[in-house]
Amino acid sequence: MNLSVYVAGLSMGLSLIVAIGAQNAFLLRQGLRNEHVFAVCLACALSDAVLIGAGVAGFGTMATLLPWLDPVMRYAGAAFLAWYGAKSLWSAWHSTGALTVGNGAEKGELGATLLACLAITWLNPHVYLDTVVLLGAVSTQFAGDKPSFAAGAISGSFLFFFSLGYGATRLRPLFARPLAWRVLEGAIALVMWAIAFKLVARV
Repeated sequence: MNLSVYVAGLSMGLSLIVAIGAQNAFLLRQGLRNEHVFAVCLACALSDAVLIGAGVAGFGTMATLLPWLDPVMRYAGAAFLAWYGAKSLWSAWHSTGALTVGNGAEKGELGATLLACLAITWLNPHVYLDTVVLLGAVSTQFAGDKPSFAAGAISGSFLFFFSLGYGATRLRPLFARPLAWRVLEGAIALVMWAIAFKLVARV
């Protein structure tokens, strides 16, 4: 293990993942609601690990080899994000309750939650740009130490996702107020729609 290369991968991974996006907004919401936080954090982190591994292993040319993949992923991702944004906006408009941390009976189904998480992750072409393409390209600078670079980037994903998911618990007192929760749902809707527009418009 090359420590300096590991740190380079960790720093690069964190710099790409910290930006607010659909996946992070979804995870923040789950953390605030205390709904399947560990499972969602793990799903996000493992998805990143697979994509980073693919990029470092040299699969960054997949889009070039399969020219139909880009438009399919863009439009499928945009459609899903538009639907999820509408769902969040409906919740912001109609909800009158505050955030409550239940005992588990109030939580949504684990399967449905994980499917939504995986769809937001895998149907967003931006995640492929960040993990497979960009990290894959940067890893070529460390020809003999790619495993160390990949390990650093994957560690960054685990660190960030679990910190965001469980760190959201500190914000629960704020979201005990109905207005704060409705504002968050509205903000999530805007994030989802903005990303969907960018996917279709290629901004």
